[in-house]
Amino acid sequence: MSSTSALASSPARRPEREPAALAMRIGVAAAEAALATFARHIDLDDLAEGDVDFEGAISPAEWPVFSLVIDTLAEAHAGDGRSLDERRAEALNDLARICMAAKERAGAA
Repeated sequence: MSSTSALASSPARRPEREPAALAMRIGVAAAEAALATFARHIDLDDLAEGDVDFEGAISPAEWPVFSLVIDTLAEAHAGDGRSLDERRAEALNDLARICMAAKERAGAA
């Protein structure tokens, strides 16, 4: 039996193994990794002054996941007049909320 026919004939997947649920778990893992990276590398005093060089502060090995998460959350929408730094600051707040909600949900499960 081929692997594709085995997949097609397998019983229904558990809800936590559905592709959408797995994708959400990967997203939460990426969000948690980005928040941990931020916490390790960003000086909060510099952030308060609004003078943060995100790419210069994040190590090259951690930059791809961090930038993917932050820039996805900081995406500009039509009519959004905020600067990239303003959108990234809001994205950091969103990131913290995502991680806290995921932690609360995991504790409730």
